[in-house]
Amino acid sequence: MSVGFDAPHVETRGKVLQFPGSGAAAKRFKSGLQKYWTVGVLIVVALLISIGAVFWFLNTKSAVEYVTTPVTRGTVARTATATGTVNPVLTIIVGTYVSGVIQNIYCDYNTHVRAGQVCARIDPRPYQATLDQYSGQLARDQAILEKDRKNLARYQQLAQQNSIARQQAEDQAFVVNQDEGTVKLDQALVESATLNLGYTNIVSPVDGTVVSRNVTGGQTVAASFQTPTLFLIATDLKQMEVDTNTSEGDIGGVKVGDKVTFTVDAYSQRVFEGVVTQVRQSPNTVQNVVTYDVVVGVNNADLALVPGMTASTEIVVDQRDNVLRVPDQALRFSPAGVAAAPAAGQQRVFVLREDKPVAVLVTTGLDDGNFTEVVKGDLQPGDRVITAERSSTGGGRPPAAPAPRL
Repeated sequence: MSVGFDAPHVETRGKVLQFPGSGAAAKRFKSGLQKYWTVGVLIVVALLISIGAVFWFLNTKSAVEYVTTPVTRGTVARTATATGTVNPVLTIIVGTYVSGVIQNIYCDYNTHVRAGQVCARIDPRPYQATLDQYSGQLARDQAILEKDRKNLARYQQLAQQNSIARQQAEDQAFVVNQDEGTVKLDQALVESATLNLGYTNIVSPVDGTVVSRNVTGGQTVAASFQTPTLFLIATDLKQMEVDTNTSEGDIGGVKVGDKVTFTVDAYSQRVFEGVVTQVRQSPNTVQNVVTYDVVVGVNNADLALVPGMTASTEIVVDQRDNVLRVPDQALRFSPAGVAAAPAAGQQRVFVLREDKPVAVLVTTGLDDGNFTEVVKGDLQPGDRVITAERSSTGGGRPPAAPAPRL
């Protein structure tokens, strides 16, 4: 049998079957047949693509890769962070005992001074005048006393001879006693005036460095109820301290002798070291936040630290050296399909052995926020503990969410 579209007929067994209709009907028949053929081909192609996609997905199923970190030996240190201020160990406030006009200034910022060195002078003339007045008064009263003593001696001699009444001698003795009291009062006034005159010289009481000057030449200072501060002198800038504000949550673990590291903005790449020298028990409360002053002693031999710098400190409250440790992420990791946490009171890590995760129960110790000490467990340095998992093709399960620590 042969089918042709050149003429609207079909030959079969020597007979010709004539299709009904004209040539236009044949054309419509031909066009419809082509449409069905095209749709069929598209269905077959779509089916083949779907089957291929299924086989491709099954054959390229994402493999899980594990992110591991080696078990190491090292230091685990728990720290308490705090912010503090760098200060000299001892700062002396130099003021004035007397009032007056600053006549001269001999010390300025950063001046190295010796004990007894004059740093400023108050106009001494008013105090010199007072001293001269009391000194003259003392000399006068001393002369009167000397005269009255001679008279007393003569009266006593005449009284013994009964040349005068004994009462006269006794009265003269009373005058002498009064003169002696007046002379002592004058001597005290002279000493006071001498001291005040000496106080017009503002001297350094210690060896040190001037870190602050709060007075200028010609300024009038008044020594009333509160002594005005003229200079601040640091005794030794090679020995500094950091006064830190440590939170009440951390103060319980801080003790004298703890090691401290800190940085300052001026030397962001340098880490300074110190030791806790004092834990002050007086609380500081600001907006209901309680902190305590922990004093850190620092060796400042190179004079790099300057008073007033802000220090970001880390106080080592506990430290274990040369211990077996694992990263904290390893204790929080749990592979897909595994219970999120072991039994109560236990910790575990997953170790990659023969490309498979193996759970290992461990007993943990000190945790510093990055590493945790392993006190007991089937772990050796170099074991690869799993910290996360990922798909090799970018699909599959994302890294496991951290499990709660027990």
